[in-house]
Amino acid sequence: MKIPALPGFNPEAFEKYFKNTGWLLLARVGSLFVKMLVTSFALPSYLGSANFGTYNYPLVLLAFFTGIATMGTDGLITRQLLQHPEKEKVLLGSALRIRVITGFLVLPLVYLTYFLITHFAPEAPAASFKQVALVSLICIIQAVQIIDSFFQAQVKGKMIMIVQVGGNVLSAAIKLTLILLKAPLDAFIWTLVFDVIILQLGYLALYHKLGHRISAWKYDKTTAKELIKLGWPLAFSSLFITFYMKIDQLMIDALLGKSALGVYSIVVSLSESWYFMPVAISTSLFPAIMNARKGSPELYQKRLGNLYELMVFVSVSVALVVTFMAPFLFKYYYAPEYGEGLHTLQVHIWAGVFTFLGTASAQFLIAEGLTKITLYRTAFGAIINVILNYIFIPKFGIIGAAYATLIAYFASTFFLIFIKRTRPNAILMIRSLFLLGLLSTVKEKFLKINR
Repeated sequence: MKIPALPGFNPEAFEKYFKNTGWLLLARVGSLFVKMLVTSFALPSYLGSANFGTYNYPLVLLAFFTGIATMGTDGLITRQLLQHPEKEKVLLGSALRIRVITGFLVLPLVYLTYFLITHFAPEAPAASFKQVALVSLICIIQAVQIIDSFFQAQVKGKMIMIVQVGGNVLSAAIKLTLILLKAPLDAFIWTLVFDVIILQLGYLALYHKLGHRISAWKYDKTTAKELIKLGWPLAFSSLFITFYMKIDQLMIDALLGKSALGVYSIVVSLSESWYFMPVAISTSLFPAIMNARKGSPELYQKRLGNLYELMVFVSVSVALVVTFMAPFLFKYYYAPEYGEGLHTLQVHIWAGVFTFLGTASAQFLIAEGLTKITLYRTAFGAIINVILNYIFIPKFGIIGAAYATLIAYFASTFFLIFIKRTRPNAILMIRSLFLLGLLSTVKEKFLKINR
């Protein structure tokens, strides 16, 4: 079956990239379905809001440091492999060593942050130090996931599908078994680490199945220095991204307690479960966009514009569906203690529109070598989110955090309008909000049919 191409993309090339995107989407849709059944429904019902807050807390805290632990190598290695495929072993080997070393280095920062929160926050942290220390091992374990960048560069979305769907199905089966056995909370904390281990083993197994060997990877000091030079702005921008994506959860726990965190965690789970879509689409179409940049600046801009419109169309569709489905979900699937999450979800889900656009424009910044601007825009969004959460949470509760998130995501995404070099790209994103290109295409086809 021939797949209809997106305007601005060569039909044959688009079919290749779309099929890769399709595998990625299938992988994450399968993961989403499993996650929605277990993590967003069965687990909250079994644990209750307070324990569910404790379950989520270690991952929320750790999120501030995992981006630093990777040193921005995920998207960066994909880009480097596309440009220099002959350096595969050196790039992957150097990136692996960087990730392992930085993984160890961030552990003391995780523990220091926990103790500072314990000392200064009005409410005690939702999780114990022992629970946080256990989950913090993820910073080291996730180093092997650099293989994902290889699969992305090779346009092998099927490999990613196999690992992610298989891993998530196994993880869900384990959690469901623990629920049936009426396991204690700590058993579920252990599954957070086990989930990451499953993924790493899956990536390793498929990489070896393709005839590659991790033992053949080589560390090169010069390559490592170059990766650190290019990657540190991405690492710190990841930290700021986490600030404006996760600081609301830490502040809710500190100001309102772990039960409120448990309710808000449901909202975040349902809202952010869709954030795999812009990542899958952007990373799969990134090779096509990079190829256009080399040969045709006009085509390059057209492809970016079409990518932004696709992001708006998908994100608005998701937001509308979730907004209208939310009352049904909270009425029939959640206990009354989660009721406050209904209207919070209906606000929070619309932040996804700006997340989709921000993810797509991040590919533009990587393509143009403007990784420092990624740092500036995310820092801008993080500062706004912290200030608004500090004002809104005590006054409005968890829905205040949702409004703060919505405003901060908007501000971060369109920060590019303030920089001369990125202003044309920001204008492309603004135009995409009105779906002018899509409407024009529909109009042309309508007139063609009626001639």
